[in-house]
Amino acid sequence: MMKLVLATLLSSAAAFAPTPQSARVSTAVSDSLNGWVPDESEFAWGLPGALSPVGNFDPLGFAEGTPLGTMRQWREAEVQHGRVSMLAAVGLLVVEEPIEYHPLFEAAEKDIGPAIRHLNEVDAVSPFFLTGLTLLIGSIEWNRALTGFAAPEGDFAFQQLKEDYYPGDVGFDPLGLKPEDPEAYAEIQTKELQNGRLAMLGVAGMIAQELVNGEEIFVNLGLATDRFDPSSVPVQF
Repeated sequence: MMKLVLATLLSSAAAFAPTPQSARVSTAVSDSLNGWVPDESEFAWGLPGALSPVGNFDPLGFAEGTPLGTMRQWREAEVQHGRVSMLAAVGLLVVEEPIEYHPLFEAAEKDIGPAIRHLNEVDAVSPFFLTGLTLLIGSIEWNRALTGFAAPEGDFAFQQLKEDYYPGDVGFDPLGLKPEDPEAYAEIQTKELQNGRLAMLGVAGMIAQELVNGEEIFVNLGLATDRFDPSSVPVQF
């Protein structure tokens, strides 16, 4: 789980790198993307994501005077990191005590330990699995790049998004949950962003705690019994 999270995060973390795109992606995208019309006078160019009572939270002033192209890059990075973190938060809790549902391990007879070490255990037994996992993550990121990022040709800036691409909308909606109404879409994206932000903080805390004391989350909270025997797994803890 830890390697999956890190690999996916690292693949998109460079999106936070600042690029001089003051006019690279202009208000030509104002044809409306999921109902969003960029407005320089609005906070973060009018992108959704603010929620009462906090509102437009930007104590360090990162959004002030930020070019549209850079703001769209930041939102793309925030949405993708939030999605990975939400998956990671669920994954960390589900595969540990007391739930212990894990598709790669037979966990009924023994506790396999903190989730941050599970892929180390897989690597020790079947190293080719991580090769396949890397290819899977790479294919997902490749599809995202083809969907949202401009081709490196002509008047091009590093990690420039397509002008008709709404940050985070890669077209993946197998259940058809995406609202057609612009206000409803803004509302559901605000919910996604808020949950993603909470998940990023939560996952960082859970990973840090497991790195510090080596205990599973619910075990550390005193809500589950510690059955983990480090000698029962093929890696050193």
